[in-house]
Amino acid sequence: MTKTDQKSRLREFVTRVLMITLSSFIVAVNLKSFVAAGDLFPGGFTGMSRLVQRCALEFAGIELPFAPINLALNAVPAFISFKLVGKRFTLYSCLTIVLTSLFTDLLPTMTITEDKLLICIFGGMISGFAGCLCLWVRVTSGGTDFIAIPLSERKNVDAWGYIFFGNVVMLTIAGALFGWDKALYSMLYQYACTQVIKMLDPDGRRATLLIITGRESAGGVCAQIQETQHTATLIEGVGLYNGAPCVMIYSVVNDSEVRSLAQKIRQSDPKAFVNVLRTERVVGKFYRRPRD
Repeated sequence: MTKTDQKSRLREFVTRVLMITLSSFIVAVNLKSFVAAGDLFPGGFTGMSRLVQRCALEFAGIELPFAPINLALNAVPAFISFKLVGKRFTLYSCLTIVLTSLFTDLLPTMTITEDKLLICIFGGMISGFAGCLCLWVRVTSGGTDFIAIPLSERKNVDAWGYIFFGNVVMLTIAGALFGWDKALYSMLYQYACTQVIKMLDPDGRRATLLIITGRESAGGVCAQIQETQHTATLIEGVGLYNGAPCVMIYSVVNDSEVRSLAQKIRQSDPKAFVNVLRTERVVGKFYRRPRD
């Protein structure tokens, strides 16, 4: 390994650890402020940990720490991720779980506002932003993501529907035990969190490129697309404006790659016409960068 590769690896490691630490701290602050003030139940294993804590306090008078419950619930999903997704990805994600759990138990409870609507909206937005910090460095906050990622990427199974159903079951139990207003506000919190993740997740969005270029420059444009590990379909055509033969290149890429690709395409053919369309869903083979 060259010195350049070593520096790149070190930079990647430091960046990941810093982002993971920051994300974990933000999640813990959010749990001890907005979530605690609203008595909410976030989605996934964090919400399940909160539910176990509330049940122990309400029915047994025991105040359980957050860390042991959260770590125990994440143990089996982490093992699945370790086997199916990758070692480094799982270990970094486990670091997120451990830091979040420790910060949550160490930080004091703080009330920022008692307005339930503000708690749900801003608490959910903060939670979504913290989750995206992890996604930006290609790790996850753990929990249900450990199950959803290998099922969706390796087995082509849409696990998010099952996870949504699990959250509904959890909120139904929480509503029956502690009041339906808690469950309904928690749904609003989860919705706000999901919308922020959808907006900021770099790997969750796809874009369709329709590129009109000349035959002589089509090879260079296709080469730029193939550098992203994606491929393209070339369609022969005729321009109606001047009657000249042209080529339309069709490709689907990650949304985060569009800007750099457009610049490279313009360098290959300054006269190229590029139409970028938002892609809601892709069925079939689509290259995804390895998470490990």
